[in-house]
Amino acid sequence: MRNAFADEIVKLAASDPRIVLLSGDIGNRLFDPYKKQFPGRFYNCGVAEANMASVAAGMALCGLRPVTYTIAPFNTTRCLEQIRNDICYHKAPVLIVGTGAGLSYASLGCTHHSCEDISFLRSIPNMSVLCPADAMELKSLLREALKMDRPAYMRIGKTGEPVMYPAPPDLVIGKGHIVRKGSDLCLFSTGNMLSIAGEACQLLEAAHVNAELVSLHTVKPLDTELLKEAALRFPLFATLEEHSLIGGLGSSIAEWIVDQGMPVKLVRFGTQDRFPHPVGSQNYIRNGFGLNAQTIASQILRTVSLSYAN
Repeated sequence: MRNAFADEIVKLAASDPRIVLLSGDIGNRLFDPYKKQFPGRFYNCGVAEANMASVAAGMALCGLRPVTYTIAPFNTTRCLEQIRNDICYHKAPVLIVGTGAGLSYASLGCTHHSCEDISFLRSIPNMSVLCPADAMELKSLLREALKMDRPAYMRIGKTGEPVMYPAPPDLVIGKGHIVRKGSDLCLFSTGNMLSIAGEACQLLEAAHVNAELVSLHTVKPLDTELLKEAALRFPLFATLEEHSLIGGLGSSIAEWIVDQGMPVKLVRFGTQDRFPHPVGSQNYIRNGFGLNAQTIASQILRTVSLSYAN
């Protein structure tokens, strides 16, 4: 996904002279084409992410469209005060891009994991939270995010994510995208778990359970119209995210179900409330949290069986 971001930001900057890219001392070779074409619109802010957020806020308030880019926990947790007070309080149109979100940097240990960022940032007023599933969703959402007149956070993967679309889909921020239709339950996925969600749907199909799959690329604002329509058709929702079960997509939908009084059962898949040990690859840590197609499909089938039994 980061390569797709680097390619797309060059194209967008060519058509919008307001776009400025700020890096937290990473992506220097990645952004060589950007720097060559726009040398006056790239700033390496070093390992000073809080300062980078404040600089971006100032640029935005002067009419520019700054984009900050570095590893997700450093571009969110480390500068949360500046995001809240300098960017969101002033409704400054800064796009914060966190690369390697979730467990993408699993092998570097918990300091580089980012499984709390959705929870942090969706609770701040004026902030939108975007989670593209692959390089194609990223390109579409990046274009739309830079049209917004308010802050946005985009959490992206690193490299090697399966491409789910042949071309960038027409996505609208705040509107979910139905990937496949179904009749028995609705599985909502956000971010880089969409390919795992697709595999789980295939396993469910083999067990004669037809799941609708929706990419909720926008966690905030939620697509409440889609949720309401789905709640009228399905007795069961499932959510999947490479993020903590506390405060992420699943929590957002649980809040909506309770607030609206919807008679929908919900099963959530995400990371549990613990730091994973020992250190391992992304797939190793995912498996430790049960974030694989077989575990997901099996738990959904158990939930469906219990629903039928009742």
